[in-house]
Amino acid sequence: MKGVPAVSAEPAGAGHNWPRNDGVDLDLSWVLDQRVNLSAAERRVATLPGRRTVKKDAQAAWLLKAVTCIDLTTLNGDDTTERVKRLCAKARQPVRQDLLDALGMGYRGIAAGAVCVYHRFVSTAVEALQGSGIPVAAVSTGFPAGLVPHDVKLKEIEASVAYGAKEIDIVITREHVLTGNWQALYDEMRDFRDACGDAHVKAILATGDLKTLRNVARASLVCMMAGADFIKTSTGKEGVNATLLVTLVMLRMIRAYQERTGIKVGYKPAGGISAAKDVLNYQFLMKEELGREWLEPDLFRVGASSLLADIERQLEHHVSGAYSALNRHPIG
Repeated sequence: MKGVPAVSAEPAGAGHNWPRNDGVDLDLSWVLDQRVNLSAAERRVATLPGRRTVKKDAQAAWLLKAVTCIDLTTLNGDDTTERVKRLCAKARQPVRQDLLDALGMGYRGIAAGAVCVYHRFVSTAVEALQGSGIPVAAVSTGFPAGLVPHDVKLKEIEASVAYGAKEIDIVITREHVLTGNWQALYDEMRDFRDACGDAHVKAILATGDLKTLRNVARASLVCMMAGADFIKTSTGKEGVNATLLVTLVMLRMIRAYQERTGIKVGYKPAGGISAAKDVLNYQFLMKEELGREWLEPDLFRVGASSLLADIERQLEHHVSGAYSALNRHPIG
């Protein structure tokens, strides 16, 4: 069907197909040249929901694609080993088999993009996901504030990788952005990239703390120059997390970086994306700004927990014509 993203028959977490971002030298003139036309950006995202919509089978296909891009996440103070195990079981089978069969997708092996946990639970998640091809992502570097000593941050990354994490979600030092110390941000990010080794690194900008869209643009560019494989909006713990406005700015930095270097960098919105209709808007914006390749889990992830439950509800409605209670779709 034209305009509908195909859902791969391979497990979503089967591996990264794009080359790593090795980074480039810090180009301060390029960084400082970044500007954001706020009114134009606001108009762009405000008109998106009215211009782009999908219904029925097409909507179900887009939502199934979104499932394969979810980093199923639990980052709470009351996390337990059993909760992480349940989350991993849901990542293996994120949509009920009867719904997949009714949609003609029962044979596709649909799985979540990754499971994201604290370092404490990396080994638990790795064991629970063994044989699934679904990677474990560990939040690191003093998540969520990132205010522990630098050497401790590096040791935490190295420990998560040693325990089997294939992806590391790091938090940057926001002070470097707020004070315009781009060399310090670049050096910090290079150290994080080196400590990750073969593990892919996602740089969390905590955009709600960065004050301006210009800062978001510049921080995005510096982190990519320093080797980030993904740039990510938020920890989910800030007062303001992922928004379409911030997403637009970050996507255009990804496009600019690819145009100049030829390197594809992924994008991950996180925090506050809990409704199926919301994730569709992120998918539409990704496709319009970066193209079809950025609808795949190699280049697009969504950090979420309750989002999956609402997607499953929408798929059940598509199959049965009736909405079920949210508590019938637990995620962990």
